[in-house]
Amino acid sequence: MGTGRKARGYRVERDVLDEQRLEELAQRMDYSDTHPSLTKCTVPRLKRSVVGCLPVLYWLPRYSIWDYGMPDLISGISVGIMHLPQGMAYALLASLPPVFGLYTSLYPALVYFFFGTSRHISIGTFAVLSIMVGSVTERLAPDRNFLVMLNGTNLTEVNITARDSYRVQVAAATTVLGGLIQVVLGLVKFGFVGTYLSEPLVRAYTTAAAAHAVVAVIAQLFGLSTTRFSGPLSLVYVSTMCVCVCVSCVSILIKIVTKLNWKECVSISIKIVAATVISSYTHLNGNYTISVVGEIPSGLAAPRLPDASLFKEVMGDAFALAIVGYAISISLGKTFALKHGYKVDSNQELVALGLSNAVGGFFQCYAVCSSMSRSLIQESTGGKTQMAGMASAVIVLVTVLKLGPLFQELPKAVLAAIVFVNLKGMFKQYYDIITLWRSSKVDLVVWLVTWVSTLLFNLDMGLGASITFAVLTVIFRTQLPKYSVLGHVPGTELYLDMETHREVREVPGITIFHSSATVYFANADLYLEALKGKSGLDISKMIIYKRRQEAKQRRRDKRAERRARREAKRQVRHCRAQKTGVFSVEEAAGHWKEPGGGDGDREESLGDDQRGWCGRENGTVFVMPTTPRTPDDQCSWEYLKGSKDPDCATLGAMSELQDGDTTTLGSSSEDTLSRELDKVSLGSLGKWTWDIHSIILDLSTANFIDTVAIKTMRNIFHDFGEIDVTVYMAGCQMSVVEQLELGGFFSESITKGRLFATVHDAVLHCLGHQGTSMPSYDFYGCASVVTNSFGNWPHSLLCDSNEMREITL
Repeated sequence: MGTGRKARGYRVERDVLDEQRLEELAQRMDYSDTHPSLTKCTVPRLKRSVVGCLPVLYWLPRYSIWDYGMPDLISGISVGIMHLPQGMAYALLASLPPVFGLYTSLYPALVYFFFGTSRHISIGTFAVLSIMVGSVTERLAPDRNFLVMLNGTNLTEVNITARDSYRVQVAAATTVLGGLIQVVLGLVKFGFVGTYLSEPLVRAYTTAAAAHAVVAVIAQLFGLSTTRFSGPLSLVYVSTMCVCVCVSCVSILIKIVTKLNWKECVSISIKIVAATVISSYTHLNGNYTISVVGEIPSGLAAPRLPDASLFKEVMGDAFALAIVGYAISISLGKTFALKHGYKVDSNQELVALGLSNAVGGFFQCYAVCSSMSRSLIQESTGGKTQMAGMASAVIVLVTVLKLGPLFQELPKAVLAAIVFVNLKGMFKQYYDIITLWRSSKVDLVVWLVTWVSTLLFNLDMGLGASITFAVLTVIFRTQLPKYSVLGHVPGTELYLDMETHREVREVPGITIFHSSATVYFANADLYLEALKGKSGLDISKMIIYKRRQEAKQRRRDKRAERRARREAKRQVRHCRAQKTGVFSVEEAAGHWKEPGGGDGDREESLGDDQRGWCGRENGTVFVMPTTPRTPDDQCSWEYLKGSKDPDCATLGAMSELQDGDTTTLGSSSEDTLSRELDKVSLGSLGKWTWDIHSIILDLSTANFIDTVAIKTMRNIFHDFGEIDVTVYMAGCQMSVVEQLELGGFFSESITKGRLFATVHDAVLHCLGHQGTSMPSYDFYGCASVVTNSFGNWPHSLLCDSNEMREITL
């Protein structure tokens, strides 16, 4: 029978889970774009919206009393018993009367029952948040502000009633404001904010908060009368006053804590009952002035509006409470959800936690979140839903209404010991140092910085410093990623780092550049520098040299033009006398100024000139007509310059000659450096080799690209293109391509033909573009072809009387 009931319960739970998943899927499907009629408010859409805001309406009608009733009841009673001592004990950390800890264990749990999505977390008091609230109340309501003179003496004492009343107002205002912040963040879908608090950061923060909790309750534990400080270095000030007692008693405390049974709810209950009975019968408060809980009023306090004038002073503390409380709750809720196979909505959790704080603040509660110890008890004792939370709230309600006076004689030292017991798990987190040392040095640094900053700068300032440092580590790691050159794995389409994998082979003539992080404004310049280093091309030096050579060439052309104009004026008469043929300005005076020379002499002289070309300098300028002379003595001329052989000479410029006009002519070897020589000069720089003809940028790790990175990519394409190295992109996501389009990256010179889905596709294109083939097992079969194609770059000019063509071989 028991087996059948378990099987039936399993089927019911599975059906509930399936229905919940289908409902979640239906909520995610939005047909408003394709079906405009569905944009109207329909009954199904209204139902989904209401159920999304009130998750209790989804699971409560499906709740099975036979399957879940008894486990939830047992779990709720266990958690309720834990609520009583923890609520009163953690109220001491918040510097509030213990009864307000009971209120805090009651109202927020009821609110979360209706709005929460987690089935296993227990909402209520928590040590870290209690310490944070205590730092606010101690700062705004210190004891010195409530000193009163004793009658007839010069002695003063603290007005405890007035002080506690004002501290309750401060705590309530902070809680309401923090709750409103959480609600607003949840409504604007800002639930992902908790992801900025990494696990090492949260664990280090709670570990340091445990140290603050120890200092806060050490006075009650040993009956000391100390002043509690707040603000930066508050832990140092308090510790110097209690250090002697801590050193002498810490060893005994550890022994007591380690001997506790794992069933904390039973052991703590026995301890509370025994301590209350002993204190009541021995009159510890009257005989030995041992501080006790004091009066616990029966009944519930009426709701009160918070003091809005305090919001300005507690704004920063409220925001810190909102973020820390949400981070702790959502991490714990997702842990249980993953274990039991259901989903926790992060945005709805933020709203639920905010409403729990905001509503609780009206009933003099302070900030709450999920408690790890109570949540573990709720889950381990068989709790299935938040009905267990409702049952625990009923236990607290009965205690507040009827059983409160029974705890009036409970010594505060017992509550302080309970705090120590519950902090045992946090102190065990110091083992994280050893674990992180072995696994991740960066996470270890985050852990240590968080711990130190929280200890020294208090909880709110420590949280801000810790988050800032954690974000900076992410920025530094993306700013300084690992750059590598990829090689081909023979027989596959894989490309791996050549430095770490010995089996890979370099692709001849192609550099495949890979970055382990996305390219954005913080690392764009470093990306370019790394590309230069990995490719072996000092592109900046090469382009600067090329610019200088071009500037020099322009200056030489201008000087040659000025000299040629003067020379051409003297030779223009002889140019008109020549109907056809090619002549040299340098030899015009010697060959064409002979008096009485006939046509035969000119042809003989021209033949001698052609035979003498091989002995001329590079400064020789050859001029030849492109159109026949017209009757009005007009003719178009072209000249070649810079070679010993006219068939290999380079085309310099083209101009028209009319009466009185001159042409641009080079006249010396110093001024006739051709532009084709620039490439040869670039080849002599640094590690530049002509066998590199293509660069492939592997952008598979990039999930976005900003305007600075787009500009850097455009410069890479342009700069390497000037030295005839073609750049391609591979592995770009669609979002990156869209951002490239919006950024104006593509143009006539940079087309989408430079984009490839994979690195292998880009390699195939590069090799195919160069007229080579790629064997599937090895690239080196085509190495000689690629090298021969780009090892030399010969040029020649084939000229005739009608046209000149430059042919690249």
